[in-house]
Amino acid sequence: MSDRLRVGIIGVGWGVHVQVPAFRAVPEFEVVALCARTGASVEKAGGRTGITDLSTDWPAFVRRPDLDVISIATPTVAHHDQVLAAVEAGKHVLCEKPLALTDDDARDMLTRAEDKGVAHAVCFEDRWSPEKYAARELISAGHLGTPYSARVSARVDYWHPAHPLQSEWMYRSADGGGYLLGLGAHDLDYLCWLFGDPRAVCADVRTTVPTRQRPDGTLLEIDADDTASLLIRFESGVVATHTLTAMGLHAGASYHLDITGSAGAVAIEGTLFERTLLAGTAEEPGLITSPGSSRIPRSGALSFEGGARNGAARQLALLLEDWLPAFDGKPTPEVPGLADGLRVQRIVTAARRSSAGAGWVEL
Repeated sequence: MSDRLRVGIIGVGWGVHVQVPAFRAVPEFEVVALCARTGASVEKAGGRTGITDLSTDWPAFVRRPDLDVISIATPTVAHHDQVLAAVEAGKHVLCEKPLALTDDDARDMLTRAEDKGVAHAVCFEDRWSPEKYAARELISAGHLGTPYSARVSARVDYWHPAHPLQSEWMYRSADGGGYLLGLGAHDLDYLCWLFGDPRAVCADVRTTVPTRQRPDGTLLEIDADDTASLLIRFESGVVATHTLTAMGLHAGASYHLDITGSAGAVAIEGTLFERTLLAGTAEEPGLITSPGSSRIPRSGALSFEGGARNGAARQLALLLEDWLPAFDGKPTPEVPGLADGLRVQRIVTAARRSSAGAGWVEL
């Protein structure tokens, strides 16, 4: 790869706040164009980023011969059609998670991308958070010995009735809403990155509050999930529990992960945005604080003073760095691709089936 890869981004919410600075932190990429549904939103995004090549016509946008990479940061309901169109145009594709609405859609996206031979990645950038990345390095080096079990818990208050409404599409399953896909997808991907393919899932997935009142007094009907508890069996023998809720009043975006094995244990404690890694061996009396990864984009083009968007941009930049060999046809096994997105999608589908009465669902 000798020339810079020219990137066009569809979606100017997360796409502007996280993706643009992440791409700009990796010199091999150049964000040259933005696309959004409305002229007002894309003009505002252009003013914020200094990008002047703006569009509201995504089908034409993905076919542009001067773009090498299409990055898709739109709501989930749009991903399938936009990924397929970009792939058919021969573009390399980065897609935000959640990947798709259904297993079939995710599988279709993967099959078409593989048939066309394009590079593809999914934004599971939380793999590169300092604590998770360092924990993965410890586990890969044998710190756990034989892994036994994992437990993840995440609690936020974003859907509690005391909290203002978020974007309405997030409350509708048909639009890709819900917190198992939205928040839980990162940890489902991380568990699979550590332990391989899941074998079976048993779960309770629910909507705690089925209606909310809008500021104008009308009612918003809600069918997307706000709370879930999963029990997952992995082919490797590991068993994991994953619980999350968006109804956790005064929870402070709390986060906990612990993993145990025959030789040691690791844990991550704190919030979704500020966490501490702890580790200990079987010979030690307990867990002690362990340093997180100090890796930053080699360009140093981002500052890292905290905050959700800043952290996500840093992590996405590291994903993009590790993705670069794919554009020369080389493998990038640490970078989540469409197959990883499909794997998470299948877990979520199985969890919903289980919750509806199917019990343990084999994958």
